[in-house]
Amino acid sequence: MLISDSMPLLWLSYLALSLFVLVTGYLAIRWLPRLPRFAITGLVAGVLWMPAGFTLSRLEGQAPHEGLAPAVVVSGIAFLQNASKTFGRALVLLLLGAGLGIALGALLWGFLRQRRSGAQQQHDGQGRPQATSSQRRDPMVS
Repeated sequence: MLISDSMPLLWLSYLALSLFVLVTGYLAIRWLPRLPRFAITGLVAGVLWMPAGFTLSRLEGQAPHEGLAPAVVVSGIAFLQNASKTFGRALVLLLLGAGLGIALGALLWGFLRQRRSGAQQQHDGQGRPQATSSQRRDPMVS
């Protein structure tokens, strides 16, 4: 059950909050052209959604807890704990996620641009011919 198990609920709430951040961030930078807008949104999405592994030590005599968390959270906590090995691994994954997000944003921009130019060419070829000044007729009121 989703409510009884805290990890799926935690991931679901993180997903909902990160989608909210992405949508509001995208709308906040709508004054930018599409390529930088998609690149920035992709960067933020890559940073938010790249997972990283972590290990938490427990009390003596117990096995450590291992799991997955967003790389931005793992790198932040590793930085605060001065755990340089964990911080290095999480930072590499964080940078990889940012790069993948920028690349996907640029690919989306290229796909949409190509699709729009293809639709524009089809529309120009199928449209009715442009009326010249000699063919123009004034409307008549009866």
